[in-house]
Amino acid sequence: MPIRKLREFLDSHAVRYFVLSHSPAYTAQEIAAAAHVPGKELAKTVIVSINGTMAMVVLPASRQLDFERLREVTGTRDVELAGEREFAGLFPECEIGAMPPFGNLYGMDVYVAEELEEDEEIAFNAGSHNELLRLSYEDYRRLVHPEVARLALDVK
Repeated sequence: MPIRKLREFLDSHAVRYFVLSHSPAYTAQEIAAAAHVPGKELAKTVIVSINGTMAMVVLPASRQLDFERLREVTGTRDVELAGEREFAGLFPECEIGAMPPFGNLYGMDVYVAEELEEDEEIAFNAGSHNELLRLSYEDYRRLVHPEVARLALDVK
């Protein structure tokens, strides 16, 4: 089960969470529809390279990454979208594109779009393209310690 590592981590911190199964879906909007979760409440994980180091950016599914803002937040111009080949080996228990937004479990910095703090809960891919995990945003923030900033643009 792809989310074993994540479940063990959450269980060890006595975090209450729910697993939502849905038909296979691959884009954030397809996942939101399949799981009956509003797009603004579903978090998607985007892997970026910052000065050659992989990092996670977590955005509402209905938004896209503002690279210029991320460059400002990180204080570097060397920020780009990471290719699947660059990060596939970092998440051996996950399907490509279904990584949970827990960079701390993979030795990665995590940046979160401030809009996600507006919701009581956060839902996200749990390592596969047919399962989501939902937990309180407060528990997520407490466990991951992400840097929160204005990082999202409307999808065009």
